[in-house]
Amino acid sequence: MELISSWSGGKDSCLALFKAMQQGHTIRFLLNFISEEYKRCCFHGLSCEFINRQAEALGIPLVQKTVHTNTNEYEIKFKSAVGELKEKSGIEGMVFGDIYLDEHKSWVDRVCNDVNITPLEPLWNMKTEDVVKEFIDSGFKAIIISAKADIFEEDFLGREVDDDLIRELKGKNICPCGENGEFHTFVYDGPIFRYKINITETGKLLKEGFWQHWFLDIKKYQIEWK
Repeated sequence: MELISSWSGGKDSCLALFKAMQQGHTIRFLLNFISEEYKRCCFHGLSCEFINRQAEALGIPLVQKTVHTNTNEYEIKFKSAVGELKEKSGIEGMVFGDIYLDEHKSWVDRVCNDVNITPLEPLWNMKTEDVVKEFIDSGFKAIIISAKADIFEEDFLGREVDDDLIRELKGKNICPCGENGEFHTFVYDGPIFRYKINITETGKLLKEGFWQHWFLDIKKYQIEWK
């Protein structure tokens, strides 16, 4: 089946894409939404530049749309973008990285039905620890790029997603995948990446909103071709 992948730049969307490819599906496009106000990835706070670098590394065309934050236009623009890609390329379905939140999957099922495509959820109902372990064991590399300030200190930013992190999060009774938005990640390398994104300089920001969040501000990086 020819698919679009819902792409955030984080570990779950990356592993879902990888598993879909292993199942024999073809990923035609990555679909990503960025904030009109901040020019950063919705939810993850990642600069659109790094989403583009990931798409280049994967060799998959990126479709990037803007949406105003704190509005109800996300679903409208989502359906419009998917509908355009379906008409343009004949894609049949879309990959998502949901794990256990029923409200997320219900939304995915509903909007995919509205645009007449098949949703694919390769991670659904997996144990969260197993999701992270499979991500690591498959050879992917990621770091923490945002975190809720009421849960984590700023030194949590930049942490590598590894076995030590899993143990630490489990010890604190925090979901190892951050499925409830506790933290988000940035994938910088993996078995399907044509190059590695080496991050060489960062800063840390605290931003106000409905929740206070720490964000890793990536200032400099280098591309390492394989």
